Amino acid sequence: MVNQIKTIKNILEEVENDRELSQSDAVTLLYQTDESTIEQIRQTADKLRQKQVRNTVTYIINRNINFTNICEQHCNFCAFRRDAGDEGAFWLNTAQIIEKATDAVKRGATEICMQGGLNPEAKLNGSSLKYYQQLIIDLKKAFPNLHLHAFSPQEIQFIAREDNLSYAEVIIGLKKAGLGSMPGTAAEVLDDKVRRIICPEKINTQTWLEIISLAHSLGLYTTSTLLSGHIETSEQQIQHLTHLRNLQKTAIENNYPARITEFIILPFVGKDAPLALRNRVKRDQPSLKDTLLLTAVSRIFLGKWIPNHQPSWVKLGLKGATEALRWGCNDIGGTLMEEHITTMAGAMGGTCMEVETLQQAIASLNRPYQQRSTLYDSIQLSIKSY
Repeated sequence: MVNQIKTIKNILEEVENDRELSQSDAVTLLYQTDESTIEQIRQTADKLRQKQVRNTVTYIINRNINFTNICEQHCNFCAFRRDAGDEGAFWLNTAQIIEKATDAVKRGATEICMQGGLNPEAKLNGSSLKYYQQLIIDLKKAFPNLHLHAFSPQEIQFIAREDNLSYAEVIIGLKKAGLGSMPGTAAEVLDDKVRRIICPEKINTQTWLEIISLAHSLGLYTTSTLLSGHIETSEQQIQHLTHLRNLQKTAIENNYPARITEFIILPFVGKDAPLALRNRVKRDQPSLKDTLLLTAVSRIFLGKWIPNHQPSWVKLGLKGATEALRWGCNDIGGTLMEEHITTMAGAMGGTCMEVETLQQAIASLNRPYQQRSTLYDSIQLSIKSY
């Protein structure tokens, strides 16, 4: 036990002195169970967070619009999707989307995050790309200054397949229409053994990586995510983080005009997820303890390359997300205003967060808060120090 503690101490001392954390050392950290050792890991993550991004905790005023839950795929963790004609199936029209955006702007939103199911009927003049482009054009016409953060790599692949286009043609077409950035969702776990079980119809690891890197090379910023706490191992979690770190290194070393802006852990919510995976995981709500340790190790592993880390208050609740700010996170996320995908899986965190509530949560840690844009530019009017 003494030798193991010494080894952990050496690992943490090395990363505090700017050595890049290796995959094997990262796995070692994730396997720790001793509370005092885990506290050392937390403290190191918090020190690195302070060194890399200082003390200010950021947030964004945004609205999440899930424009359809009609989807051709059947992911084993998803309680959101429906077939056309099913009870509860929906597909918002442009007027409904504009109405939601209008309400968001009135409430101070600077971003609309838009994702939906893969609906083969979503076409304009027979073209999937034209349908998605028109959504963007209509929103930008109504609100030219609103940042549109939309359409994951899975949706890029879907549009390309439907219209027989290259990924580059789809990304360029969406960007020209006014798309501001792309969410790095549909990543789940970037390990094909896991993907074959939890999302067998989704794009594979290499395609996800290809589309994200291509987006960076074409000037479209992305986020990055990890769906954790289901059937994946610690080794697979670290392999996922390695893929993300390498993506960011590629963008920086090749001087791409865009890169990954943030990393978000999305712990699995099983309460209303499909039965097969729920029975396998045997847990309705995320393990906060496991998520916090992974949060700390993610900061240590990624922070030099991807400095902005965000918890999911939808999945962890605001209390859990606030605690994550002590484990390496520097952003508490957005107001969302509505959220359906995680909520329909049985998450307890809610669907909307008021700005004042986020500010109070941050202030409870005696940390300053500041509103940000999607690309982490400061919006100076809302800065507040404690």
